[in-house]
Amino acid sequence: MAIVRTAGSEIIRTAHFEDVDNTLTKLIVGEKDHIYTVLSVIFFCHTLQASGLYLRMLLNAYDSKAGDTNQDVIIFENTGHVAKDTFVWDNKFSFNGYEPTSFTGPMDDATKQNAVADQGSSVAQYLACQSEGATDQYEVTVTYIDQNNA
Repeated sequence: MAIVRTAGSEIIRTAHFEDVDNTLTKLIVGEKDHIYTVLSVIFFCHTLQASGLYLRMLLNAYDSKAGDTNQDVIIFENTGHVAKDTFVWDNKFSFNGYEPTSFTGPMDDATKQNAVADQGSSVAQYLACQSEGATDQYEVTVTYIDQNNA
């Protein structure tokens, strides 16, 4: 049975990624008029190039303070991993599928706040992760809610 993806739908989704290394890996790629609520991201450290290297999760998004597009907003950068370790990020947060039409920052009134919610640009926002080491290997599972408000 096909999943209904029409306006007004809300779907729980999951995606799995093998051998995530220092190449940026997009976990969720935004669609216009969608809101994504991240429920959890599970990272299993299969191999680690060296101790002390970071694992980073970021949101490439619109900076509502400066009014800048395509900014990497770091959600976490963790250096405490060892091989065969599992790290679970289960602090829920949401983000819009697309950026707003540009405005001069900061977001300091309701008009600008509404612009963020309206997602009026043509620039997709995305959630991504990467490690620091080229030979690191993380297995990643992301679970999220996709609300279609088109």
